[in-house]
Amino acid sequence: MSGKGRQTQRLDKVLTHMGYGSRSDIKRQVKQGMVTVNGRTTKDSGLQVHPYDDQIEVNGERVVFREYIYIMLHKPPGVISATEDTRERTVLDLLSAEERHFEPFPVGRLDKDTEGLLLLTNDGKLAHELLSPRRHVPKTYEATVSGHVTEEDIRQFAAGVELDDGYVTLSAQLTILRHEKAQEADEEVISYISLVIHEGKFHQVKRMFEAVGKKVTYLKRTAMGPLTLDDQLPLGSYRELTNEELAWIGRDLGSATSEA
Repeated sequence: MSGKGRQTQRLDKVLTHMGYGSRSDIKRQVKQGMVTVNGRTTKDSGLQVHPYDDQIEVNGERVVFREYIYIMLHKPPGVISATEDTRERTVLDLLSAEERHFEPFPVGRLDKDTEGLLLLTNDGKLAHELLSPRRHVPKTYEATVSGHVTEEDIRQFAAGVELDDGYVTLSAQLTILRHEKAQEADEEVISYISLVIHEGKFHQVKRMFEAVGKKVTYLKRTAMGPLTLDDQLPLGSYRELTNEELAWIGRDLGSATSEA
């Protein structure tokens, strides 16, 4: 995890990062005597300050600095995992202007019609560590599958499934939750499953089931590494990660590094 650095920064850079305006806005506010550092009014927008240790106030409001933001989003279907798009609604459109100011981006992606856990952050190092292929960070999904998922499918998923492009997946842990008789006449059985994969190929879960002659009709990601989707988080809503959750991720990545 990225820790708090001890370096000083320009005052205008700190305030711009925290959403108090552009560099020119900050310069104007400083000249108007609206900004204090450690109780003293400053007229120098380029003053070197320590963003964590120095007490900075704008119009009497204490500036609580933070460099990174970590958001757990319960992604709904119908939005894409991107920072911008000219035609589609993106996951950033679900955030408030306050969070968007930090310029977060999705860590990995979920298909447009897939829902569930998506982490958004502006911490590039953390994102790289979570997405690094060598780490094999587990991702857990729940799915509804058209067709009868069997013990043989469990064995095939554990051994690795050959996808339509010839790629053989890493071992995956498939669990059958239950079967139901389909209401549609052309479908005999619907299967409800849980699946843990250790990579993130394009449309991987759907393609794995296609490889064994079945079709995913509903897909939800419930966990990524040690981070589990908050079951109290409604579809389409979000919250910042707790310190405990950040610590879990840090410990998990540290353990992965020591085992690599």
